[in-house]
Amino acid sequence: MLTTIAHYDYPHEAHIARAKLESEGIPAVLADEQTITMQWLYAQALGGVKLQVPASAAETALALLAEDRSHAVDQEQGITSDDLCPVCQSRHLSTHTKGKRVAFLVFLGLDFPLFPVSHYRQCDDCGHIIPSSTENTAQ
Repeated sequence: MLTTIAHYDYPHEAHIARAKLESEGIPAVLADEQTITMQWLYAQALGGVKLQVPASAAETALALLAEDRSHAVDQEQGITSDDLCPVCQSRHLSTHTKGKRVAFLVFLGLDFPLFPVSHYRQCDDCGHIIPSSTENTAQ
């Protein structure tokens, strides 16, 4: 007897969850995957792609799917605390340059960029600005 433990809107999300369970030795089956792949508009009507496991393994499977292993991925990729936002611990940081526009205008007028620019990183999630270690560099 199979028990549905999760519903997914997209088949690729269900495949990732199924692969995680199977890597831990829990057999898993996807229901309604082919129907939703062929006719994605039916996803809401059918309740999405269903991830099913044997009833005896349902609790273990739910616990495995709830695990957060992002720290292991961070370690494997070499991400340090410098690569995280100090406020919200997000990894979504983007690099920006302040003063680039003025430096370009000075370059147009003098044919040489004299205006110092500064580089900084900003968290895309909370907006916190993190100054760079090289604060003022001329380009």
